[in-house]
Amino acid sequence: MSRPGAAASISLWRAAARIFDLSLDQMLWSRRTVFMALVVGGPLVIALLVRLIDLLGVREGGVQIGGTVVSSPAIFGLMVWVFYLRFAVPVLAVFYGTSLMADEVEDKTITYLFSRPIPRGAVLLGKYLAYLVCTIAVVLPSVVLVYLLIMSRAGASLAGGFLDLVKDLVVIALGLATYGALFAWIGARFKRPLLTGLAFVFAWEPAILVIPGYLRRFTVAYYLQGLVPQAMPTDDSTVSLLTSLFREFPAVGTSLFWLAVITVVALTLAMRTVARREYVLEQ
Repeated sequence: MSRPGAAASISLWRAAARIFDLSLDQMLWSRRTVFMALVVGGPLVIALLVRLIDLLGVREGGVQIGGTVVSSPAIFGLMVWVFYLRFAVPVLAVFYGTSLMADEVEDKTITYLFSRPIPRGAVLLGKYLAYLVCTIAVVLPSVVLVYLLIMSRAGASLAGGFLDLVKDLVVIALGLATYGALFAWIGARFKRPLLTGLAFVFAWEPAILVIPGYLRRFTVAYYLQGLVPQAMPTDDSTVSLLTSLFREFPAVGTSLFWLAVITVVALTLAMRTVARREYVLEQ
């Protein structure tokens, strides 16, 4: 005899899979995908400029900052941290995560979804999974292209940094999952979720990360930086000021644990909020 809880679980995941199928095509061909391509295209342009500088021999020895030649691993690590983990990942999560339910309300399709014999929480779960697949499919190839451009410079080793590349790809995927779940809850809970999310990304996290103490533990970025110490260059004096702001790294196990907790708790709260909230469509 099957347990009632198991049957309910299967119903939830099957419903989420159907919503996932409906949402994935919409996300991939939406205007937000163009915005996402522009966001991840920025690091590619910078990587191309770095390679152009090398090929044209503008500076002897390669790219220099303050008269010091910056190594290829340091350039790639800095780009992963600054352009991806601190900008592209949270920004994309804000714009996608906060709109998971807002788009359905704006398009007046939420009534159709809620009239189906499926759990309400499955609607958000399916759309969240579609967001995750969509963003990973665009962001991770961009990181690989940046890696190939930067690490193919003279004196660099593509094979030597491959393990760090794999780690960075995993961490970026974790960042998309965690930020996405957090902003999915914000989108389901608050009236102006986009402003709340942008304030968290561009005001709360940058300010708290540079303040010593326990407050930085209330940011996602604090735990992400504990997983990518190789992305924080320490061998170049020109970036010593930046690294001095992020010397406190949580342990890898601690980072993984709290990222998982934030993701699961935020996603659960978002699903419960959607299940209990009454949505009023404007005429």
